[in-house]
Amino acid sequence: MTHPAFQSGSVAVVTGGASGIGLAAAAIFAGMGMKVVAVDRDTDKLAAAEETLRAAGAADVMTAATDVSDRVQVEALEKEVTTRFGGADILMNNAGVGGRTSCLTALNVWEKILGVNLWGAIHGTQVFAPGMIERGRPGAVINTGSKQGITTPPGNPAYNMSKAGLKVFTEALAHELRNTEGSHITAHLLVPGFVHTAMIGATEKPAAAWTAEQTADFFIESVNRGDFYILCPDNDVPRRLDENRIAWAAGDIIENRPPLSRWHPDYADSFAAYIARDS
Repeated sequence: MTHPAFQSGSVAVVTGGASGIGLAAAAIFAGMGMKVVAVDRDTDKLAAAEETLRAAGAADVMTAATDVSDRVQVEALEKEVTTRFGGADILMNNAGVGGRTSCLTALNVWEKILGVNLWGAIHGTQVFAPGMIERGRPGAVINTGSKQGITTPPGNPAYNMSKAGLKVFTEALAHELRNTEGSHITAHLLVPGFVHTAMIGATEKPAAAWTAEQTADFFIESVNRGDFYILCPDNDVPRRLDENRIAWAAGDIIENRPPLSRWHPDYADSFAAYIARDS
């Protein structure tokens, strides 16, 4: 099975599209003969990305230096895409930023992370999706989340909150799209594993990490199967371990344990035993 939007002639808009998972996904779209719009804030990387996408076989390539946290810039982007290509069929809200935070970290740091990771995807969806529906063509909105938005480990609450919010938004979006008359658009939540991108700050790929290309390939295969939750493994964490960690996190509410009990010393043995069941 192939997603009906994954075909020659479709228009794919990818934010964070100049490097990492975004560029890897955009290159696959290009190889399908799509018209690809790579969106990023780094103009130098965008120039290199354009060459990569043309070499990959894109029917046409447009690049746009856009800050997705700025609604006005996203609206200008949508107008340019519509003028040049008639609109979008695929929207991949992939732009993201990281950084260590605490609950008491300065407001401007929180605003930056939430602005790109959460509001960037909301802006992109609200600005592009109405036109995508109006086109009456098959399409897809793919939002790049994170496992940290599901299990919310301690150490970076701003990032975790941005991705947790994005999960909830994307779930609601999928429900709305499938209940909107005339909509042929699907929504999907990409949940990468450990991926070697600039965000992890390592020049050489760690052995445990997947490449961006492996992640993009897995994402395409998952969408083609009709998956909403695209939970990616890596070279260190298999799917079953992810499932158990997610189930344990949900169990904090059901069992009335302390929040983040996975990292609570009183529950260390219980968690280890829970995970060991499948080993």
